[in-house]
Amino acid sequence: MFEVFRTRKMAQILLLGFSSGLPLYLTSRTLQAWMTMTGVNLTAIWLFSLASLPYSLKFLWSPVIDRFCFPFLGRRKGWLFVTQVALAVAIAAMAFARPAHALQLVAFNALLIAFFSATQDITVDAYTTDISDASEVGAASGAKVLGYRVAMIATGAGALVLADFISWQTVYLILGLLMLIVALACTRVAEPLLIDRPPFSMREAIRMPLLDFFDRSGTTRAACILAFIVLYRMGDSMINGMTTSFLIQAGFSQTDIGLVQGGVGLFATIAGVLAGGAVMARIGINRSLWVFGVLQATSNFAYLFLAYAGKKYPVMIAAIIIENICYGLATAALVGFIMSLCNPRFSATQYALLSSLTAVGRDLVAAPSGSIAELVGWPAFFVISVLAAAPGMMLLPVFAPWREERKIAEKFQSSL
Repeated sequence: MFEVFRTRKMAQILLLGFSSGLPLYLTSRTLQAWMTMTGVNLTAIWLFSLASLPYSLKFLWSPVIDRFCFPFLGRRKGWLFVTQVALAVAIAAMAFARPAHALQLVAFNALLIAFFSATQDITVDAYTTDISDASEVGAASGAKVLGYRVAMIATGAGALVLADFISWQTVYLILGLLMLIVALACTRVAEPLLIDRPPFSMREAIRMPLLDFFDRSGTTRAACILAFIVLYRMGDSMINGMTTSFLIQAGFSQTDIGLVQGGVGLFATIAGVLAGGAVMARIGINRSLWVFGVLQATSNFAYLFLAYAGKKYPVMIAAIIIENICYGLATAALVGFIMSLCNPRFSATQYALLSSLTAVGRDLVAAPSGSIAELVGWPAFFVISVLAAAPGMMLLPVFAPWREERKIAEKFQSSL
């Protein structure tokens, strides 16, 4: 079942996924740990969460990446190399930072890292979309997410372990060097073949991706697809930010939660992503959205069972494993689906716009989750979280019928 991953193309996508995930924690959890150790107050540390804004706003400059290219390496690889080298320099520059004495400079540097990282994400997403054939979309999404998660382990847990033996400045210098090595390795990946011309102007690069998407899908189907992307992981989004609070109130210690969620849970997610990519390669995107959507929703019943079972470690571990495996499955399916919607001519802009909708469901639609849990109690909250997945699933027959499969080769015919 996993033979689809054993290709040079998947190895390249895995490398790019690693490169994409490497900078993420360097402006969030890792940097927060460093600032805490140097005595920076909690209010200032919280404000540093604003450094992640470029990840949410990256669709604003994604048309630039579709429109322009550098005179070396190719349309996608040129942008990859430039952003990766810029990241290496910005990360290594943290070696000269002094959070306790020059916090503004640290904040500016963190913002630069986030901007270059978000720009790299745009290019990696476009590259993965452009290079993947219909039969490879599932494996490609799985390989990219796997590389991303491995990088998160390296810059999360790995950086924290290193910081116990060497200074934080040296840690960032090492990670900057690692980013440079990855940049050099990425020059060896194959440049995607562009079937049609890129946009002629910035006006076309901004306007045409939307027109192309609605022309190919039709207004009704396109509206349903956009609503589906927002709602598909609604149930999972509801509990995602609440499970730690639930587990603490259930009597588990912070150490217990950290070890299981951060260790076992992370590897369960990776297993889910890999399995999701392999299954998609066999049954297709449409059926995967149905199967994984149902599994993702019903996995929340594991926490309902834990709510009634009380402080039982085997049940807690099982609930976290089930939730994270199903999260990985659904993530692979949603990433593959978004890839299948993109026209290679506008893949940077279309992927950035469509993927940004997932943040709407995560951050806005699921925002009242805490109030709901407080009002109805944990058991009823978990039942509601399962029901919350229904609106997204009810949209599937409109654009992803069980017996009909989406073909990537057809996704850009209207633009030829």
